[in-house]
Amino acid sequence: MLVSQILDAGGTLRVVVRRDGVARIVRDAASVHALALEAGRSGGKLAALVERKGLGDKVDLEAAYAEGRLVSPISHADPAHLHLTGTGLTHLGSAATRDAMHKKLAGEEQLTDSMKMFRMGLEGGKPPTGETGVQPEWFYKGNGVTAVAPGAPLVSPDFARDGGEEPEIAGIYVIGDDGTPLRVGFALANEFSDHVTERMNYLYLAHSKLRNASFGPEILVGDLPADIRGTSRILRRGKTLWEKPFLSGEANMSHTIANLEHHHFKYPLFRQPGDVHVHMFGTATLSFADGIRAEPGDVFEISAPNFGLPLRNVLDVAPAAAAPVTAL
Repeated sequence: MLVSQILDAGGTLRVVVRRDGVARIVRDAASVHALALEAGRSGGKLAALVERKGLGDKVDLEAAYAEGRLVSPISHADPAHLHLTGTGLTHLGSAATRDAMHKKLAGEEQLTDSMKMFRMGLEGGKPPTGETGVQPEWFYKGNGVTAVAPGAPLVSPDFARDGGEEPEIAGIYVIGDDGTPLRVGFALANEFSDHVTERMNYLYLAHSKLRNASFGPEILVGDLPADIRGTSRILRRGKTLWEKPFLSGEANMSHTIANLEHHHFKYPLFRQPGDVHVHMFGTATLSFADGIRAEPGDVFEISAPNFGLPLRNVLDVAPAAAAPVTAL
């Protein structure tokens, strides 16, 4: 089952469920956020709740996408209560990309911090059942203010040195009334980052991640496939500039999803009732690693079987804006 959100002709938010290629409006559903909380309160599954509510009119999701009416597949009425976060160095092969970006000296004998973190994941990222594995790299991207709808521009700040895509899978969560993280499902994500800034010094990683991110357009409800084989591409003036497959799912990762979830939600800060979390699980594929520099107007497109419509966003750059501090 795939879940998404659209605006109808009158601008009202509608929840859409797609099964076997047919998309329909979910009756009596104010939002995916509300639907998830309702399912949590009833102690049931999201799919069962949708079944009880029933489905209404058919929806042409492709048309809604083209018309700009397809919005993020989950949101919060207060953007400050939606958290965009992620992990890195979680995928087999990702260390080589990161290490090449960060290495200072050719022939360096000591392991870089990236390689150390990657090795820790290989050795302890998939613990036996009932045990806690090693914690991964973790970063913060922002809140609902920085979340960009599918089809909308990913806006790079004027001071950025780069604006590049990162094709990922994200876990989508709502925190229940009792503080229990409730997983809604999984979605495609573009964990848009500044790779030049990151490469300057690894301690600039936090700065490089404070950027827009986009996810969706649809949420896959249910278990994450173990072997995900998707495609990441950049289009420039309607033609493919760069294209490469990306792998995800636990078969291609050094950590289990459960281990990554544990190390995110172990913090009480991230278990506040009603909050929404979009947590990105990392990638091993970057156009930047192949020497590509995205330009304003380029279109990022991320797709994978089982996840529905591709995630598309155009790159834009914000105008310069001063932010002087006023003393009170």
